[in-house]
Amino acid sequence: MDAALAAARRGVRGANPLVGAAVLAPDGTIVTGHHRGAGTPHAEPDALAAARAAGIDLTASVVCVTLEPCTHHGRTGPCTDLLIEAGVPEVVVAVADPNPSAAGGCARLRDAGVTVRTGVRESEARALNARWLQAVGERRPYVTLKMAQSLDGRIAAADGTSQWITSPASRERVHTLRARVDAVVVGTGTAHADDPRLTARPAPEAPGSNPVAVTRPDSGTQSNPHTQSAPDTQPGPATQPVPVTQPVPVAVGMRDLAPDSHLARDPRTVHLRTRDPLAALQTLRERGLEHVLVEGGAHLAGAFLRAGVVDELELHIAPMLLGDGLSGLADLGVSTLAEAIRWIPDDTPAGVSPVSSPDSHRGNPDTILRLRPAETPEPTQTPGATPTSVSFPAPEAAETPEPTQTPDPTPAPEPTKGR
Repeated sequence: MDAALAAARRGVRGANPLVGAAVLAPDGTIVTGHHRGAGTPHAEPDALAAARAAGIDLTASVVCVTLEPCTHHGRTGPCTDLLIEAGVPEVVVAVADPNPSAAGGCARLRDAGVTVRTGVRESEARALNARWLQAVGERRPYVTLKMAQSLDGRIAAADGTSQWITSPASRERVHTLRARVDAVVVGTGTAHADDPRLTARPAPEAPGSNPVAVTRPDSGTQSNPHTQSAPDTQPGPATQPVPVTQPVPVAVGMRDLAPDSHLARDPRTVHLRTRDPLAALQTLRERGLEHVLVEGGAHLAGAFLRAGVVDELELHIAPMLLGDGLSGLADLGVSTLAEAIRWIPDDTPAGVSPVSSPDSHRGNPDTILRLRPAETPEPTQTPGATPTSVSFPAPEAAETPEPTQTPDPTPAPEPTKGR
């Protein structure tokens, strides 16, 4: 199980938990597998494939997995069926799957005559996925908050200018982040101040290549994206289309969107008229959105942090000082040091490809921090319970975070989210 937990840490946080599996052969040989993200093989089939490649007899082996094997048909088949078909005689599970649509794997295995042991390294497995487990317990998406600021925590100068605080490389990274998530969320103040599109910018790998926009579902309850291709094109081997997954744009707040704004004209835009971060997130989860990126503004970011629903913080810090500029956070609710919201570095992979820029030979001048909450309490909500929530006030003036990026002259390739 220790080997399975180590393998799980190679995965990327987000809509799916970090899951690892290990096959223990009769001679003591151990091979591992892990889940690399939505749409890729789960940890169990990955480990089984590695075992077969190593010539291991699965009918005499033990499989350890950090999360209960799934029983549902999603983008991949049920892992329980694969284990049964492989003739695995014993499966060891660290923690049960809290997701009702995937749970029940242990019972299914036992019914098929497989010996099942549970609770091995359970505390370690829960700690690894504490925030994902909390998100599932609260019936909301996994939340990444991205902030771009100066060294002194400003997202705009005193006169309101903010293009650009961070470097081209950091802005390219933001577009890669957008391509990984299901939705990008801003407050209505930001929507009015910046008129953002909240899209992931296509980035052809070579001149003449053909971007393909893969969009997330709109306000309906579908869970499968659809593809929009450029017409009348038949790319050859040298001009394969570069897929870019487009997130659903979301505005949260009571103000109407300007009729001529990009968000108002986008038929996929979801406008949630609420100041309750948890209620907004639960509505998005009901619509099939499992990972959201919150980008601003200061009041919305503060409200999500105060409500305790931010699972991952990505902070882009530019090497500049702005002095009396606009703070990146408002209404955080911290009045004394003891109330500080503390974070620790996340050493799991970022899931974001390296970016290029005109200054790539010198590296990105910005400092990028990936953090997770220092305290990650396990979810205490029972099915059907309504967690305590925090609302955010209407700002006195429109928030002015770093505006939505306009196309950069040197875009970098961006991967397709495996959905």
